[in-house]
Amino acid sequence: MKIVRMLVFAALGALLSAVGSAWAQAGRQPIDWSAVSLDSIGGGPLPTADYKGRVVLLVNTASLCGFTGQYLGLQELWHHYKDRGLIVLGVPSNDFGGQEPGTNEEIKRFCESTFDVTFPLADKQVVSGPNAHPLYRWAAEQTGRLGTPSWNFHKILIGRDGRVIDWFSAAGGMGPKLERAIEAALAAAP
Repeated sequence: MKIVRMLVFAALGALLSAVGSAWAQAGRQPIDWSAVSLDSIGGGPLPTADYKGRVVLLVNTASLCGFTGQYLGLQELWHHYKDRGLIVLGVPSNDFGGQEPGTNEEIKRFCESTFDVTFPLADKQVVSGPNAHPLYRWAAEQTGRLGTPSWNFHKILIGRDGRVIDWFSAAGGMGPKLERAIEAALAAAP
């Protein structure tokens, strides 16, 4: 039953991602990174004002999820593209399945020791619904219901101009579609 559920989620995720791509830029408002306030999981503010003019892959994460292995792919993307302007921004959340119950310190230790994560991680946030962090409320306004996180490891790609380019479901994984979208976003002028 678990395998069937995962296959259904994967198929649904691929379908929803395809639908989302069809209207990727329509009516999207740019984000003002200097107005985004996030604290680092290690303490202190994240330098979100520095994200202006960069490509940001926003990902809600969880340590106990079946998709937690995607940390490896995210770290690889960060390592490969950071010098070209990519920011991978992980935002731990306990919104889905209670799969991120730990403290910020426990999450940080897990990510660093298990997956050698060096990309920026925010402190744990609510990423869905009316109590979502303002960054995720902005993203929901840009992507619509289909593009908002419905599970852990949902990815939202934000271009150099601060507009949402596309979103990718957790089930869609870390495949070539995501990498092509990142490449195109990095090649685009701000």
